[in-house]
Formats: sequence, C-alpha cells, structure tokens
Amino acid sequence: VKILHTSTEEIGQIYVPLVNWILMAATIGLVLGFQTSDNLAAAYGVAVSTTMVITTILAYVVARELWKWPTIAALALSAFFIVIDLTFFGANLLKIAHGGWFPLLVAALVYTLLSTWKRGRQIVADRLRTSTIAVDKFLEQVAELKPARVEGTGVFMSASPEGVPAALVHHLRFNRALHQRVVLLTIDVEERPHVPPEERVTIAPLEGGLTRVVGHFGFMDTANLLEIVGRAEAQGLKVDVADATFYLGREIVVVTRRPGMALWREHLFVLMLRNARRAVDFFRIPSDRVVELGIKVEL
Repeated sequence: VKILHTSTEEIGQIYVPLVNWILMAATIGLVLGFQTSDNLAAAYGVAVSTTMVITTILAYVVARELWKWPTIAALALSAFFIVIDLTFFGANLLKIAHGGWFPLLVAALVYTLLSTWKRGRQIVADRLRTSTIAVDKFLEQVAELKPARVEGTGVFMSASPEGVPAALVHHLRFNRALHQRVVLLTIDVEERPHVPPEERVTIAPLEGGLTRVVGHFGFMDTANLLEIVGRAEAQGLKVDVADATFYLGREIVVVTRRPGMALWREHLFVLMLRNARRAVDFFRIPSDRVVELGIKVEL
C-alpha cells in the first residue's frame, strides 16, 4: 500500500491513505450498526481497557530495551499500572456478550492479516534466497553456456547487495542471452529522512560486464530507479539511461503443504499478494521499459 512518512524525526510516524478511508467507512458502519451510544458502551469499554493493558506491557518493553532500566524498576512500575488496568479489563469482560466481542473480532482480523503478510514475505524471501547464487558461480555458468551478448544495458533488481538475483539466473537459463552491460541494482532505505545527492549511489564493478549499484534513500525520499541509473552514469558508469531495460522478478506463489504456514493462511497470503502494489509503480519505472520474469515460489 502507499505509505507517506509525515515526520523527519520519527521513522514510524506514517500516514496510509487506504487505511484512513477504511477507518472512515468502518466508523460509519459501526455507528449505523450499534445505533445508540448505550449499545456502543460495551464495545468501547472492552477496547479501551484492552488498550490500557497492552500499553502497559509495551511500556515495560520500552523501559527495558530502549531506556535500559533495571528489570526490578521496570517490573515495579509496570506492575503498579497493570494491576489497575487488569481490574478495568476484568470488569469489562462481562460485557463481551453485549457488544464487547466487536473490538476483539476486529483486532483478531487485523492481527491475522498483518501476521500472515509478515510471515508470508519471510517465507518468500527465504525461498528466493536459495535461488540466489554467488557471482563467481554465475560467471561460471556464463562461460559454460556462452550466451549471446546483445547491445544495451540490462538493469536487474536485487533485494540483496550480494550474489546474483534469481531473475538474472532465470534470464540466462531460458533466454541464453545477456546484455553487454548488466547492472545489479539494490535499493537501500536508511533510517534517516533524507540521503544527500552525493551519497545517493555507490558503484562496485564486477567481472564479465557486471556492475553492482546500490541506491541509498532516506525513509522520506522517493525511490526512483531512473534517477539512480542516471547518477551512476554521471559517476562514470558506462550505461545509457535512455536505452536501459529494467528486469524485475515477479513471484508466482504456489500454495503447498511444506512447513511454514497453515493452508488457509497461505491462501490468504496469495490473495493479499495479488492485490499488493506493484514494484513498477513503487519505483516509478516507465511500464514500457520493464520486463517482469515470473519466478515460481512454493510456500
């Protein structure tokens, strides 16, 4: 989804337009469904008391992990508040049958979506990592297959600044051809709002006509691949931005019984993945300059 960072100091302070519209629709539906404030009181009480408990638990985690408080001090302060919070929470448990089930249901649904997406992306990343090979092994394959080298530049997106991405491996295996100049491009989003232009690009020449380029962006910067390739050209990389073709791997996720997630969660993840924002739009690449290579990934 589209995410807008609203603070130059806090990386986690974000605005998600789609979520805001969903909240608006859900709020209107909630009012129409419960009709009166008396009917809404039970749901409100359960939601607020549960939030208080969670906030106290998170405060303990912050005190220990971020502020480095001693365990005894963090526990003592948290215990004082958690007793009060659990008292309110226990009293509101009696209201679950009278509307208090609603916030619990919403929380369960949201948690299921978020945890399924996170776990699914982890599994996909692990599967793709097994398809990534070292540069020297890839060059051995090039020497063995002796592919045709065509004019121009091929820019292959790589999630990791090491090894050769699966998209390039598949391209060599099935097309038996490579561009004269191959750029392995990785985008690194740093935990600072902006990256100065002079620090935006790092270039590392490899063998066999390969060059590794890493584009550095701050969390408030807009990732633009054409800009990165243009800056690399300005720094001496022999590449024609106007003639470059961008290659992206497109995961074709297949539901299996392999260890990882339950089957119903795998189906849910596939549904979410099909409706996710495309990388082409996120990186602002002209659609007529992109080649997407399908990569089968088994969950």
